[in-house]
Order: sequence, then C-alpha cells, then structure tokens
Amino acid sequence: MRELLRGRFARRLALAFAALGIGTAALTAVLVNTAFTNRFEDYLSQQQHARQQQLVSLFAADYRQDGTWQTRSLDQLAPTVTMTGSEAELLNPAGHKVWSLADADVDSATLAMHREMMGTGELGEPRSLPVTVDGQRVGTLQVRVPQGVVPAVDKNFQSSVNRLLAAGALGAALVSLVVGVYTARRATAPIAELTRAADDLAAGRRDRRATTVPNNEIGQLATAFNTMADRVEKEDELRRAFAADVAHELRTPLAIQRSQIEAIQDGISKPTEEVIASLHEESLRLGRLVADLEALASADAAAFTLEREPLSLAALVTDTVNGLAGSFTEAGIALRTDLTDVRVEGDPVRLRQIVTNQLTNALKFVPAGGSVTVTLREDGEWAELRVTDTGPGIPAEDLPHIFDRFFRSRAARADGSGIGLAVATELVAAHGGTLTADSAPGQGATFTTRLPL
Repeated sequence: MRELLRGRFARRLALAFAALGIGTAALTAVLVNTAFTNRFEDYLSQQQHARQQQLVSLFAADYRQDGTWQTRSLDQLAPTVTMTGSEAELLNPAGHKVWSLADADVDSATLAMHREMMGTGELGEPRSLPVTVDGQRVGTLQVRVPQGVVPAVDKNFQSSVNRLLAAGALGAALVSLVVGVYTARRATAPIAELTRAADDLAAGRRDRRATTVPNNEIGQLATAFNTMADRVEKEDELRRAFAADVAHELRTPLAIQRSQIEAIQDGISKPTEEVIASLHEESLRLGRLVADLEALASADAAAFTLEREPLSLAALVTDTVNGLAGSFTEAGIALRTDLTDVRVEGDPVRLRQIVTNQLTNALKFVPAGGSVTVTLREDGEWAELRVTDTGPGIPAEDLPHIFDRFFRSRAARADGSGIGLAVATELVAAHGGTLTADSAPGQGATFTTRLPL
C-alpha cells in the first residue's frame, strides 16, 4: 500500500473507500437479517394463532353437539389436542374448571413426546380464549400451544442469503479498495507535483512550474501557483534591473560629489558658489531617490496606515492641481480640469499622493505645447478620476507592465526612479479601488482611477 500510495492522505482516501464498501455491505446484511427475522416471527405468530383458533373451534363444536359440556365427549377430544402438542384446560362461564388433559390421563411427558415428533417447538405463553356458541360465551379455554419452528428450507434460504452477503461484502471491499487506490493516486498526483514544484521554487529554481494541471479545483490551485511563480520570477528580474538602475543613479551623483570634494581637498579647485551649488544639486538627486524608495515601502503598508475620513474628492483634486500648476506653466503644458463634486471616504494624504504621482508622470512625458486634462465624475457606486494627456503615448509592449513594481520604460530611464505609478496603484488598491491605463503610441494616454463612493 505504501508503494502504491505515497502520502498519508492518499492511503486514508483509499481506506475510506474500502471502509465505505464494507460498511455498505454490512448495513445491507443487518437490514436483510432484520427483515427475515421479523418475517419469521410473524409467520410463527400466525401459526400459533391458527392452532389456538382450531382448538377453540374444536371445543365450540363439541358444546354445540350436546348443548352442554359432557366429560365423556371432552375426553374424546384429548387425542386431537395431544397430537398438536398443546396443553388445554376448560373453564365454565363462572370460572370453574370443567375439564383438562390431566383428567383424560394425558401427562406432560406425552405432550412433550408429541411436540418432539411433530417438530412443533416449545410451548408458548398461556392464553385464555373465550369459547362462544351462537354469540353466547359458554366457557373459557386456557391453552399453551407450541411456538412453532422455522422450516428448514427457510433456514437454509436465510443462511444462503447471509453467505451471499458476506461474499458481497468481501467483493465490495476489494472493488472499493481498487477504486480507492486508483482515485487516490489520481487525486493526489497533482498535489504531489504541486508540492514538489513549491519545494523546488523555495530552493531557488525560479523557472519551476506545476506541470500537472487537471480541470478541477486542484487545477485552479496549480494555475494560481504557476501565475504566482511567473510573477515572482518577473519581480525578481525587475528587482535586479531596478537595483542596477539605482546603483547607476547613485554612482553618478556620488562620483561627482567625490571628485569635487577631492579637488577641493587637493587644492585644485576652490569651494566657490558654483561648486557648492553643484554639490547641493547632487545631494537633492540622492534625496529624491531615497524618498521614492521610502514612498514604495510606505505604499506596501498603506492598507494598515490609512486614516480615512469623508471628504470632497473634487476639492482635493483642485488643491493638488493648483499646487502643480506652476510646474506645468514652466514646462509649457496646459493643465485643465473638469470636476464634479464627488465625495469619498479615504486618507486625504494618500489620495493627494495618487493624484500627484499621475500628474508628475504626465509632466515628464508630455512635450511643451501639449495638454493634460483632469476630469472627475460619478459612475454608479464609483468615483471615476481620469488624467488624459496628449503625450507620445505608451509603447504596446510596456503598457501591461507600467504598474509593476520596479518597472521602468526605456523612455523614462533618464527621469526619476520610475516607481510613481507602482506607488499610486498600491494606494488605490488600499482604498478598495482600481487604477488602469489606456494608450496608443502617438495618441497620448489616459489613466483612470476608480474609488468607491
């Protein structure tokens, strides 16, 4: 069994099938035997009742012949009663004894011999039966008739049925065990494969996937695992690329700062205002990079740190747009708004960051002379915020990845850290909403943020 079924769950499943087969057969045997027993008991009870009525009819016929009880006539009934193996005693309506088998010189040994010869079984419980003639009670017959026995043919039939049920139980157990082993192997094979894939993935094999994907719930789990593994592998690649980019961006300002400081130390140059301004600019670049990394880390925990409150999203968007209007004016980009008063429940700081990240992203890509339009509407139970620009658009190969962590388009490599949209996506999801993008090269881009009202 251990060789056929690897794993405790598989063995338990196979044994459960076998136990079900045995239990079903055993229950059938119990029900069949109970039905047989009840049927035989009814049969014996009917036989006993028939004997009792025969004796009552016999004594009633004797009374009807003479119109009274005659001892001589009753003694003639003794052989008939004896042949049935029964005990009988006759009482008159007043309850006094009229006649018994003992009065006819028939003893208990003789009755027992007749019962043994006839195979009628032991005597049953005593019964008092009224003897009536023409509707009038003329006496009471106290009798004990044999209980009767089950015929041998019936016993043989019951025994044969029990043997068939026992054989059926054994056969059902074997069939159930085979079916259980087959089912358990089929059911647990994908789980075992998924476990091995998870172990390999945990050991560092990022290309490992579940190869067995059945069309059931386990298959859905395997598909989800493969999707997760794909995402982990992609994020690993993006993380390595991001780390290289960050290292490159850190290296440049640090190299400039180092060279200028060393030049001052060696007396080659003096700490003039231009040199200090250059050092300050490089320090700001380093600060912006660190701030972006902090923003991404903060977005990860946004769902746990949101300070929600009812607010006007239109007013919040207006304040954010006004704060960035100067930057758009300097870049020669028109910034327009079309806002409907919509109220939501959210964290004002985080919501402002969502809008800011989208606007600064548009500011980086839209050329001078272009425009950015911000619209806000109600759509059913959602607040829908759209940021539409007239920039160069997003390449088709980049569009599915622009919200991925650490992903940066080639066109954005020279500007910032490239994690603004990833941060915005995390913050929108923390508010229970969605952030999507539509774009075509040369036709600008539209970013749609949907938040629950």
